[in-house]
Amino acid sequence: MVNMQTSDVERAKKVKSVLVTLPKPENDKSPYYDLAKKYGLKLDFRGFIHVEGVPAKDVRRDKVNLADYSAVIFTSRNAVDHYFRICEEMRFEVSAEMKYFCISETIALYLQKYIQYRKRKIFFGKQTAKDLEEVLKKNKGENFLFPCSDVANEETSNWLLQNGY
Repeated sequence: MVNMQTSDVERAKKVKSVLVTLPKPENDKSPYYDLAKKYGLKLDFRGFIHVEGVPAKDVRRDKVNLADYSAVIFTSRNAVDHYFRICEEMRFEVSAEMKYFCISETIALYLQKYIQYRKRKIFFGKQTAKDLEEVLKKNKGENFLFPCSDVANEETSNWLLQNGY
């Protein structure tokens, strides 16, 4: 019985610090701060994923001409942010005829940050690139740019290549 009590005491030790795998909130109205205050905790915020964009210099060195592409496939908000950042760095004016293919409606709506949503041709699926299959088949003549990370899911890239996109 004595051993049980010691393990209970060890288990009941007070937590003093909590690691939150999210970027630190910009304002003090986050519920994390309320919990920290209520229980006397120290919060450590560490971003779980860190994404670095490719510099425009590297894009030029790889001889990627953005004007050669008439459509872009986006799989994340980061891809949207970095695509438009590179366009800005390279002083590339995105054509009004550019078509955007997004894996979800959330990403399609996020495009409003950079473009006027109603004037462009934007297509979206439910959650994967395969959801866009019908729309991509209708636009087979387009030249597609697929901005993604170096550790991206190869399944999507392979599927696009196998189907001639």
